[in-house]
Amino acid sequence: MRNEYTWEIKAISTPLLIKKCSHCHNDRFYCSEKFRLNAQKKNIDVWLIYRCKKCDNTINMTIFSRIKTSSINKRLYKQLSENQTQTAWKYAFSYEIKQKNNIELDFKSVEYKILHDNITLEDILSSDIEIITFKIKYPFDFNLKLSSVIRACLKISSKQLERLIEWEVISIQEKYLQKKHKVKNESIIKIEVRKLKHNMESKN
Repeated sequence: MRNEYTWEIKAISTPLLIKKCSHCHNDRFYCSEKFRLNAQKKNIDVWLIYRCKKCDNTINMTIFSRIKTSSINKRLYKQLSENQTQTAWKYAFSYEIKQKNNIELDFKSVEYKILHDNITLEDILSSDIEIITFKIKYPFDFNLKLSSVIRACLKISSKQLERLIEWEVISIQEKYLQKKHKVKNESIIKIEVRKLKHNMESKN
């Protein structure tokens, strides 16, 4: 058993935009992964297009407004012009763009999967390693709770996780895990195996 592992959280869908549709009164729009560019003289507007889940009515989310065309990086301009999916996803998850447009995103609608080694709590307890480290890769932030990731990757119940929190055997960025902690890209999670074993033995 190694002492370092990686948990990669991969979004499978972008968050839905919460807004009342003017045509059908549905309140969820999906990202079309397409941009609208409107150049006037030396200025340009760029929007990310969203479509109503029910009637396909469109609304635009502002990415750039009345800025000089020359101020947009050439590579980015090409990505916008070609409707590059990765670029659309970057803006669809962006908190900055969310605030700029004063919109609400439904992060609970994001589908995702976690790529990880099948390591259980029992595996950790049977190892002779003092500290096991898990590095998180999480390129798109969608307000995911760290407790959900730990439970899924270690295959433990909420009650078991509560016990681990109480025992202070899991830390993130050198602070003991709390239920309120959210997942952040490049976070480092550490489990103190010796301390965990001691608490398990005391419990029994």
